[in-house]
Order: sequence, then C-alpha cells, then structure tokens
Amino acid sequence: MAAGKKAKNMAKAAKGKAKETTGKTVGNESLEMKGKAEQVAAQARQTGEKAKDTLRH
Repeated sequence: MAAGKKAKNMAKAAKGKAKETTGKTVGNESLEMKGKAEQVAAQARQTGEKAKDTLRH
C-alpha cells in the first residue's frame, strides 16, 4: 500500500475519533455520529487498499 494513502486513512480515522470524543464530551450526538462515520469510512478505505495490495502480489 502506498504510504501516503495509508497515512491519509489513518489521519481520517484519528480525526473521526476526535470528533466522536468531542461529541460525547459536549453531548452532541450529531458530532459523535459524524466522527464514528468518518472512522468507518477510513477503515473501509484501508481495507480496500490492503485488498489491492494482496491482489498485486
């Protein structure tokens, strides 16, 4: 997997976690759900990149 894409996906997951935590802290369910959604999307992209790597080898 390209290191840039891996780093980008990890950064999005971290950003999502921060949003989720902030949402929980301030009691904002919308922000919390957006954070969870960002984490899931980043994990899905990460899984897709790993699958591409597997098929290349």
